Amino acid sequence: MLNFFKRGRRTEPSSADHTYTQTDIMGGPIPPHIAIIMDGNGRWAKNRALPRMAGHHEGMKTVRKITKLASELGVGALTLYAFSTENWKRPKIEVDYLMKLPEEFLTTFLPELIEENVQVRIMGDKERLPKHTLNAVERAIRETAENTGLILNFALNYGSRTEITAGIQKLVEDAKKGWVNPEDITEELFSTYLMTDSLPDPDLLIRTSGEIRLSNFMLWQLAYTEFWFTDVLWPDFKEGDLIQAIAEYQQRGRRFGGV
Repeated sequence: MLNFFKRGRRTEPSSADHTYTQTDIMGGPIPPHIAIIMDGNGRWAKNRALPRMAGHHEGMKTVRKITKLASELGVGALTLYAFSTENWKRPKIEVDYLMKLPEEFLTTFLPELIEENVQVRIMGDKERLPKHTLNAVERAIRETAENTGLILNFALNYGSRTEITAGIQKLVEDAKKGWVNPEDITEELFSTYLMTDSLPDPDLLIRTSGEIRLSNFMLWQLAYTEFWFTDVLWPDFKEGDLIQAIAEYQQRGRRFGGV
């Protein structure tokens, strides 16, 4: 596990030297909203001399395991960075495969999501998504709309700068129409113009594969989020890794700028 400070920088004492169990963390606060940058599928495949698509397929299995555990732990929302607006730059064969994964995942996993009371949502620019991808996602959203448990929120064709820019445009339009006065614009008001307007900001951000950057993910929403980085590649990310991340989250003091 890597703490926020890494690569020769000083680290504060943490729970990294202790292995926690699910029982250990149930006595502490469970993060209401966990966001995950699922990174390392390609490297996982490369390490095994497999095509990159094999890593993405294996990563889909991890999504299933982590979603089930998050639901069991009582997490309110789980936002997964599935495909960024920059990922279109990848080879077409890989992009086409990635666009098929939501259909495969949701078709296979949908009965379990319904049974476990999970509600599926999506955030991102849906207009560029292939019809088969969008149809699969919209079906899952429709069939889980009445569920009241974990919100499984996929960031699909999502980019935070695009989201913020679009939010500003909408706000300016409303101001021109006289619906919003400049003096009434607050952080809380602007947040309602973002794609996460019905969700609380993430309490814990997890990024796998050892990379330490946000990659244009929820830049506004992560202002006071606790970060947890790990060298573990996403396909190798196990239930115990999520438990460890939550255990460390529980030992941090969240002051939100106060004392």
